Amino acid sequence: MRYYFLGIGGIGMSALARYFKQRGDEVSGYDRTPSDLTRALEKEGIAVHYDDDPSQIPIAIDLVVYTPAIPADNKEFQYLQAEGVPMKKRSEVLGDVTRNKRCIAVAGTHGKTSTSSMIAYLLSNSSLGCSAFLGGIAKNFDSNVVIDTQSEYVVVEADEYDRSFLQLSPYFSVITSIDPDHLDIYGDYEHLREAFAQFAGKTAAEGKVFLKNGVSLFPDEEDEDEHEHHHHHDHHHGDSSASKLPAPVVSYTVSGVEADYYAWNVRSSRGNIYFDLRTPQGVIFDMELRHTSLYNVENAVVAAAVAMECGLSERELRYGLKTYDGVRRRFDYRLESKELVYIDDYAHHPRELAATIESVRYLYPGKRVVGIFQPHLYSRTADFADEFAKVLSSLDEAILLPIYPAREKPIPGVSSGMILRKMDTMSKYLVSKDQVTELLEALYPDVVLTMGAGDIDRLVPVIEQALKDNL
Repeated sequence: MRYYFLGIGGIGMSALARYFKQRGDEVSGYDRTPSDLTRALEKEGIAVHYDDDPSQIPIAIDLVVYTPAIPADNKEFQYLQAEGVPMKKRSEVLGDVTRNKRCIAVAGTHGKTSTSSMIAYLLSNSSLGCSAFLGGIAKNFDSNVVIDTQSEYVVVEADEYDRSFLQLSPYFSVITSIDPDHLDIYGDYEHLREAFAQFAGKTAAEGKVFLKNGVSLFPDEEDEDEHEHHHHHDHHHGDSSASKLPAPVVSYTVSGVEADYYAWNVRSSRGNIYFDLRTPQGVIFDMELRHTSLYNVENAVVAAAVAMECGLSERELRYGLKTYDGVRRRFDYRLESKELVYIDDYAHHPRELAATIESVRYLYPGKRVVGIFQPHLYSRTADFADEFAKVLSSLDEAILLPIYPAREKPIPGVSSGMILRKMDTMSKYLVSKDQVTELLEALYPDVVLTMGAGDIDRLVPVIEQALKDNL
C-alpha cells in the first residue's frame, strides 16, 4: 500500500506513519514546518515536503490520511479531494488498525499521554507485550509507536478532539478526567461529557471501564455521593455509571477515598515519589516512581490497575514503575543541579498548569519558581483567561509568551495580554520568544518551568543552554 499523510508532523499522525513504514508500506507526507519529529521521519526513510504544492504529491496513492487540523483551504487537501483519491481521518485509520486487537484505549482531558505510555511500558516489559500508539515520545521507547506483532494487546491514546475517540473499539477503556475543554468543538460541558459516555459505552462486554473516582459520565450522578465505594465485581449492579455501561467499572483514586485501586501514604525523597498501592488483592508496599510529578502517582495507579487486570505480577509491576522514564515534555527534567532545576511540561489547560506548579512546590518547597507559559489557541485563552490568570499568579515570577494559534484564526480582543491584565501579582511579564533568556537571567530562579502545547518546545534547548552557561 502507498500512504500519503497530510500533516505528517503531528504526534498522532507520525505514529501511524511509522507503523505503516515499519510494516513495509510506502509512506510519504506533507507538513507545514520542519521539526525534530519530521526530521526523524525523514531519517527513517519517509519522504516529507513542506510546501503546500500538489505537484509534489507522489503518484498512485492508495490512501490519504489527514488530520482535522489541516485547514479546508489547504491546496493539497483540495486537490486530492477533487481527484477522488480515497481519504480518511487519522482517527478512522487508527480505529481500523486496532479493531481486531485487545485495545486498551486511554481517554481524558488530561493524563492521557503519561498514562498510556506507562501502560505500554508495563505491558511491553512483561510476558504479554503490546503494540502502542502514543501522543508523545516515550523516553523508554524513544518513540511514539511500539510494534509487537506477537501480542494481542494494543495501547492507544484516545483523543476527544473532534470526537476522534469514538472511532475506537476498546477492550479496556480508561477515563482519567473530564474537564471543560475543546468547547469550540462541543459547545458546552454536557456535550463533552456525553461524548465520553459514548466512548465508555463502546467498551467490550468482556472488558472493563477504568474510571477515576468522582468522574461522572451521566448527569444524574451529580447528586450521588462521589465517595461511595463498591467493589468492582458488583459495580455494574450498584453504580449508576456502570449500570449504563456494557462492562464492569473499576474505580481508582489517589486520595484517602477508597476505590478498587488507590495510592496511600504518598511521600517523596530526593525527587522520587513512593506510595503504597491498595488493590482488590491486597496492599503492595513501597512502589517507586523516579523523577516525576505528584500528579503522575494518579496515572501510575490506573496504569497499575490496567496491568494487574491484564495479569501482570507484582514483580513485573514494581520493576516497570521503577524504571519508567516518562514522556518528553511531560514533567520533563532538562537540567538538575544544586543551584538550579529546569522542568519542561506540555501543560496547556488551567487544571494541568495547577497540577504542574503544585508538583514543583511539593518537590522543591521554599524554592523560587519562575514559569514561562505559551497559551495554546485563541478559543481556549478566551474560555479560560480568568483561570489561567489565577493559576499563573501562584508563581514567584510568571513570563507569558504570545498565543500559539495552531489551527485557529485570531479572535478580536483575545491575546496573552488578556491573561496578564487579570493576574493578581506584580511579578508578571509578556515578552517575545527572543527576550526570554535575557529576562530569565535577571530573575535569579531556583526552578524554571516551561509550559504550553504550541511551539514553545523549540525554545526549550535554547533556554537549557542559556541556563547551563550561567551556572
